[in-house]
Amino acid sequence: MARIIELSSADAPELAPYLRLTEAQLRNRLDPSNGLFIAESPKVIHVALDTGWKPVSLLCEERHIEGDAASIIDRLPADTPVYTGHRNLLAGMTGYTLTRGVLCAMRRRELPAVADVLAGARRVVVIDSVTDTTNIGAIFRSAAALGIDSVLLTPTSCDPLNRRSVRVSMGSVFLIPWTWLPDPVASLSAYGFKTAAMALTRRSVEITDPDLNAEPRLAIVMGTEGDGLATDVIESTDYVVRIPMYHNVDSLNVAAASAVAFWQLRAR
Repeated sequence: MARIIELSSADAPELAPYLRLTEAQLRNRLDPSNGLFIAESPKVIHVALDTGWKPVSLLCEERHIEGDAASIIDRLPADTPVYTGHRNLLAGMTGYTLTRGVLCAMRRRELPAVADVLAGARRVVVIDSVTDTTNIGAIFRSAAALGIDSVLLTPTSCDPLNRRSVRVSMGSVFLIPWTWLPDPVASLSAYGFKTAAMALTRRSVEITDPDLNAEPRLAIVMGTEGDGLATDVIESTDYVVRIPMYHNVDSLNVAAASAVAFWQLRAR
């Protein structure tokens, strides 16, 4: 069974993933096989465990040992450390009150190749240079819920396993295949995909365009929050797509736009 370890200070080196390591340090670019991420809240942790992610340790308030954390502790591999303490002690260590009192450090794993993520997919989203962690999490949640088969991210986008992204996604980052796309968006044509940039240009077609919706394999390209997609990316795509707007509103937040696009352009 898991080992319950009562905390009295934040000095224990085992607590570094929760208290002292930055997101970049957790990711461990020099040795990704030893990288970690933090999952927050019982629901998100259960989703991660359900989909095979490996726990390293758990941090929770003492009162949750037999409460919100109990069902998680029952699922942990033998001898997994469970660090615990009073609410005020943990809040003082972390600088904030824990979300529902439970955090889990989990081991990162090797991501699949682009070809594997695209195999059998009909609808994918390409997240290009989106750096806001909340938007990343929201896009993943919409993608998983609204019929997207897989997610590709350009290297200039935020890490989906960032703590906030994972939380906002409600664990959807564990439910849908994803990986990094090191090559230009146009490279997806080699996999049999037409590409559709969500952008406002003179050649934009409405999102209800019948030819667009009838494409057998479609990659929906979503751009950064402020400037949108780069001109060279837009020019490289097969379609440029707009969502009709009213009341002189010119555009939606990328997370909101993604939900509209995913629903309208889902594979029939």
